[in-house]
Amino acid sequence: MRRLLDPRASLALALASPARAGDDDDTPLQPLVPELADHPYHLEPGVHPYEHRLAFSPAFGFLGSERLFAVRVEYSPTPWLAYEGSIAHNPGRSVHAVLHTFTANLRRPMPGRFQPFVSGGYGMILVFPGLASNADPVTKNALTIGGGMELFIRNDLALRADLKHATVLGRQGDHDGIVAYNYLQETIGFSFCRTIKP
Repeated sequence: MRRLLDPRASLALALASPARAGDDDDTPLQPLVPELADHPYHLEPGVHPYEHRLAFSPAFGFLGSERLFAVRVEYSPTPWLAYEGSIAHNPGRSVHAVLHTFTANLRRPMPGRFQPFVSGGYGMILVFPGLASNADPVTKNALTIGGGMELFIRNDLALRADLKHATVLGRQGDHDGIVAYNYLQETIGFSFCRTIKP
């Protein structure tokens, strides 16, 4: 006959077994950014600091009526001027395009969460035909002008919206000279910011 385990031995085994993670763990969680632990949505008082700021901004939007996915990197050598490089993909139906631009953003930093800016830039757009076509990719010059708004959630994170007018310059088979194609470019995304000490 199987021998029954003494109840006192069962209790000793239960007490000796390792506790589950988090049951009696008194170790507090450590925040990734310690200075934001008590006030995660706090902004520093005064004019928003832009000088020597590096920002990375993924975005989604539209170029004309087609979807647009963009990634931008911006650096501000001064409080009012920033240089920005971006690359965007427009996955169209019959063709798709890649737009890369170099832009100058001008702003007047203000106190508060809302920070508007104006921008103008130059770039190139590469238009790739679909699989049904045997044509080669086409490269065209592009000019952009417009502006946007940053809504700061905290000092290192903002919601960014851009509205730009894009003019693509190229040639058309039955026309002489340069033909301009105009598109409205709308994007919205997040801007992750960090100040780089000089």
